[in-house]
Amino acid sequence: MKHHHFVLLHGACHGAWSWYKLKHRLELAGHCVTVLDLAASGTDTKSIHDIRTFREYTEPLLELMASLGAHERVILVGLSLGGLNLALAADRFPEKISVAVFLAAFMPDTAHRPSYVLEEYCARAPEGAWLDTQFEPIGQPDKPLTSMFFGPDFLSSKLYQLSPLEDLELGKILTRPGSLFLEDLSTSSNFTCKGYGSTTRVYVVCRQDVGIPLGFQRWMIANGGAHHVLEVDGADHMAMLSKPQELCDCLLEIGAKYVGA
Repeated sequence: MKHHHFVLLHGACHGAWSWYKLKHRLELAGHCVTVLDLAASGTDTKSIHDIRTFREYTEPLLELMASLGAHERVILVGLSLGGLNLALAADRFPEKISVAVFLAAFMPDTAHRPSYVLEEYCARAPEGAWLDTQFEPIGQPDKPLTSMFFGPDFLSSKLYQLSPLEDLELGKILTRPGSLFLEDLSTSSNFTCKGYGSTTRVYVVCRQDVGIPLGFQRWMIANGGAHHVLEVDGADHMAMLSKPQELCDCLLEIGAKYVGA
């Protein structure tokens, strides 16, 4: 069996800790797994107040990609906002990615600015959809930025509604203020066709996700041009917590199909 190297990217306000159930399952199947904290996330020592741009937020991933050997390639898996970190890394290091996996993630295209899918998501969200999530302006006058911190109601009813209660409690304890970086991404240049656009993109749909609803996941798949789509049934937004074994099987299937036996 071929050994794959999976790199797992968490969503907004979360950290590497959120992959704790999936990491050892992939390792038991004989693969190498890297879970990392993006800047100001998980155990990273920076605060969201220290971060000015989406690129700075993504720096730990860009450093990891730069450190890979000349012929080393990884399977990048991004959850939620992690899809945009994935796209940024893919734009810089397309040759180091064997397949890009978007797990109920924001999947950008190359035709619009990077913020497009986030803007569409916000525009389509019904009144009050963010529940008790707190938004605060934290940037400088020349570099506006808005922080975002999920509240307990948002976590329990939009992200973890099918996850074990212990995982919801873990989320309440370990989540930290983050950002969608909308202001920065709306002025960033498009992802390129020869960078991000050249990577093989697989979308893993979480059917019972109410954080990024099924209809919006499907819209992004059509808009962003996924090469392959798989579904995990019974998974909420946090599929790695609500359906860890099913998600593991799904990723192993993707590895076998796209990286070869």
